[in-house]
Amino acid sequence: MNNDAVILEKEIECDKFKEECGVFGIYSKSKLDVAALTYYGLYALQHRGQESAGIVVSDGRNHNCYKDMGLVSDVFNEDILQEMKGEAAIGHVRYSTTGDSKASNAQPISSKFKLGDISIAHNGNLVNAGVIRELLEDAGVLFQTSIDSEVILNLIARKAKKGIESAVVDAIQAVKGSYAIVILTNDKLIGVRDPNGIRPMCIGKIGEDYILCSESCALDAVGAEFVRDVKPGEIVIVDANGLKSIQFAERTKCMTCAFEYIYFARPDSVIDGINVYSSRVLAGEQLYKEAPVEADIVVGVPDSGIPAAVGYAKASGIPYGIGLIKNKYVGRTFISPSQKMREKAVSVKLNALKINVEGKRVVLVDDSIVRGTTSRRLVEILKKAGAKEVHFRVSSPVVKYPCYFGIDTPYRKELIGSQMEVKEINELIGSDTLGYLSIDGLLNVLKGNKGFCLGCFNGEYPISAPIENSKDYLER
Repeated sequence: MNNDAVILEKEIECDKFKEECGVFGIYSKSKLDVAALTYYGLYALQHRGQESAGIVVSDGRNHNCYKDMGLVSDVFNEDILQEMKGEAAIGHVRYSTTGDSKASNAQPISSKFKLGDISIAHNGNLVNAGVIRELLEDAGVLFQTSIDSEVILNLIARKAKKGIESAVVDAIQAVKGSYAIVILTNDKLIGVRDPNGIRPMCIGKIGEDYILCSESCALDAVGAEFVRDVKPGEIVIVDANGLKSIQFAERTKCMTCAFEYIYFARPDSVIDGINVYSSRVLAGEQLYKEAPVEADIVVGVPDSGIPAAVGYAKASGIPYGIGLIKNKYVGRTFISPSQKMREKAVSVKLNALKINVEGKRVVLVDDSIVRGTTSRRLVEILKKAGAKEVHFRVSSPVVKYPCYFGIDTPYRKELIGSQMEVKEINELIGSDTLGYLSIDGLLNVLKGNKGFCLGCFNGEYPISAPIENSKDYLER
């Protein structure tokens, strides 16, 4: 095995579904420091996007926007936040699913229209953004970015004479796809969730001040209490009079992205009434029922595979132990080692804890297998550390299809689950046995009177996929 640490690091980054984006908004009548609270809220949502970060603050007259490429803590400092004073703010952390990764595509994006300044931040993907964009361009609208959030912004601006609430309702009814959106005007904070509830959004309060955000962990980070989730097809408007709700879509059915529970969301979040950590532990328990094996230790792949590994150990009676150590300080600008060092290094990102795995039959639990390259490396690392057997267990169903609704997934031809049977995948990654959680098993874990988007597992999407059935369609 050629233990190229840098290649392993890149493979681990590429061999996972990439997070979507995170949004945060606050409206304060009690003169809270909205910029600072938005900063901490975005910091809690950093796992949802690490490419860029931005905050817009409204003082009732003008919008003050600051955004850049990088992590929240790199983009903002105390001096910048001190300059951003106002009574309401929205913020965004981004991983690009549509539009290039560049500063001009960082969010929130702002514009001026008949009713004053307006800013928007969006998590998700619009499947008809390209069509609407072309129609708007034919009508003379100029676009400054290549992201679909600007399509929504221009639709709202064109309807401005109706008033902001009617303009938002009309604009949202014209778009199709997944979205959790926060909109800031001079005197209102508006949140919108798509009719299928694919992307999450919740409401919180600090006293009489309201917060809208992607996950409840951001509410905890700023000392807010959880009020409720934004309903599918709901527009929430917060202003000096409090909170008002408009249901713009009838007969909606919640179809939250199942991968929020499997991988994306922070374990300490609760989404649509389901505790993320508990669901992952239960997935591990269900996984043992479906794919049992005799072994000496259960090991989770840090970090997202650990709760499922705990559940697998609990159900099986096999001791849970730490078998892989993650170096959390490997940055994106990690210096490539010399060839000589590469040959000596086992791993920079993940390394085996030899004392726990040597001579043992290991159950290795991960949340998903996308391309399979990382899985193969991890099996190699454990076996090189002396593991007698490595039984790979996956706490999600086989990923066979791309996502078109806000997750950056590979093309179908690059998804190992769409190209190979489980037996073939097992041979490719070098594990002794391989077992996945079934779709029925996942639904059994995610109990409740609601549905889930399972498109990446079964190809059945809540909304029709793009006509050309290609990720390139979204990129255009």
